[in-house]
Amino acid sequence: MADRKRTRCAIYTRKSSEEGLEQDFNSLDAQREACEAYVLSQKHEGWTVLSDRYDDGGFSGGNMERPGLVRLLDDIRAKRVDVIVVYKVDRLTRSLADFAKIVEVFDAQGISFVAVTQQFNTTTSMGRLTLNVLLSFAQFEREIAGERIRDKFRASRQKGMWMGGSVPLGYEVKDRALVINEIEAAKVRLIYKQYMELGSVRDLAGYLDSNGIRSHRRATQSGKVIGGHRITRGSLYLLLQNPVYIGIVVHKGTRHPGLHQPIIEQALWDQVQASLSENRVEHRSQTRARVPSPLAGLVFDSSGERLTPTHSRRASLRYRYYVSQTLVIGRPRSDVASKRWRIPAIELENTVQAALTSFLDDQSELNSIFQLGQMTPVETTAVLESATSLSLSLGKLDLAQLRKALQTYVARVEISDTTIAVTLSLTELRHALRLSPPNGGQSHVHTIVAPVRVTKRGVEQRLVVGGGVMTPVKRDETLVKAVARACAWFDDIRMGKIADLSEIAIREKLPRSYVQAHLPLAFLAPRIVQAILDGTQPADLSAKQLMYRTDLSVEWAKQTSQLGFADWYRQ
Repeated sequence: MADRKRTRCAIYTRKSSEEGLEQDFNSLDAQREACEAYVLSQKHEGWTVLSDRYDDGGFSGGNMERPGLVRLLDDIRAKRVDVIVVYKVDRLTRSLADFAKIVEVFDAQGISFVAVTQQFNTTTSMGRLTLNVLLSFAQFEREIAGERIRDKFRASRQKGMWMGGSVPLGYEVKDRALVINEIEAAKVRLIYKQYMELGSVRDLAGYLDSNGIRSHRRATQSGKVIGGHRITRGSLYLLLQNPVYIGIVVHKGTRHPGLHQPIIEQALWDQVQASLSENRVEHRSQTRARVPSPLAGLVFDSSGERLTPTHSRRASLRYRYYVSQTLVIGRPRSDVASKRWRIPAIELENTVQAALTSFLDDQSELNSIFQLGQMTPVETTAVLESATSLSLSLGKLDLAQLRKALQTYVARVEISDTTIAVTLSLTELRHALRLSPPNGGQSHVHTIVAPVRVTKRGVEQRLVVGGGVMTPVKRDETLVKAVARACAWFDDIRMGKIADLSEIAIREKLPRSYVQAHLPLAFLAPRIVQAILDGTQPADLSAKQLMYRTDLSVEWAKQTSQLGFADWYRQ
């Protein structure tokens, strides 16, 4: 008689909690022993147990993020398993949605599934129906348990009890209750009083940092020491608005009197909340901002980190930037290896505005996205004229008006090392162009992706967008001054007013080498000089680059290519 085909059986075991797993014979061992006994009873069918163990101790059955289950599914796809054996169905999963995914993998590979205490086989429709019924009850049981826990948590909160979580600065936990730590509570009182004196969270953060006041340093139950860091602005906002300091606990937005003692008096708390509210309203309305940031809240990097508007001053001049949060808070994030961005605001805003204008001017794109071909010629002409009018108006807006426009029509701006993606709100553009709302099959957003090259000048980055099409940049007064000075010095030499470079150096009180480095700028092509005066030169072109570029040709045609103007100017 021919030998029976060998059936490879993988035993999967799971236990939700880690309790008892340290024992010599635990729940996982008991499940495996029962499964091995069942496989042995099928020895006449050629069933054998695989030596690999697929155990998940301390993992919930409510999801599929379990190392043992992941390895099992991988081995199934690799055709190393023929039958899955479990003690009960709910050991495999307690979720109907997850069960459907798992069975789909089983069916695709021709795998049978057996629960030794329930005798089910998923290769039959009746077996699948019975399993679905069982899993429905398992999921119901899990949801009921969750509801019980939430009800208990809510009832405890309503009684003012502390139910765990991050311990607020100024308190410590004793016998599962919040108790005031007088040393740390003094910091909290100081923070509230100093905020009322300074009136600014930014200034308050600087005050605490300069005075060496740090967050509470403590050890967790596992022995890990946390805290002792500089108190950031974000932490201060949370601390100044935390009602726990006036003896209140909050659950699902509802406040309840707490059993712990307050640290802050009600009068001081009310003053702080009024000041925070006033500052928040003024910030949102931009009444305090001399120069609003049109893209505030819209700019992100490729890791999803938001770029924050900020500014710096040099003498009486104000320079705006969009800066990574890692630079704002002063320390890198640990969850992502994000790049640190510091982009001049005017460049980024001009780039986004140019993308929006380009979209409005592209009639074929408008026709494709808004399906203008389904409209009458008169209606189509009206839409295209509205788009042209809106495009022209964008170039005439002041910064406050531009902010309103970009906040309306732009949904998101994402920057990476190689691209800049501008996502437009088609819903708002439809409204502006007097188009009917989209039907269910039409998109609400449209993303324009352009290649970008990022160059660095000092601590800031400059953007050069799209195959030779440069981003409009602000006029570089340092570069303009360098070109003007070089032309003036060359005229003095040409007209015989100056004998040599040394005489210029003495007159201007500058090193002779510095004067010599300037002179080549007097021989730039007229079109390049005009671009510098207009502020339309490549973003990475600087006075320093020109002065010390030894290979700069004296031929104007070659200069345009060397300095990145070739795609703009045709000789």
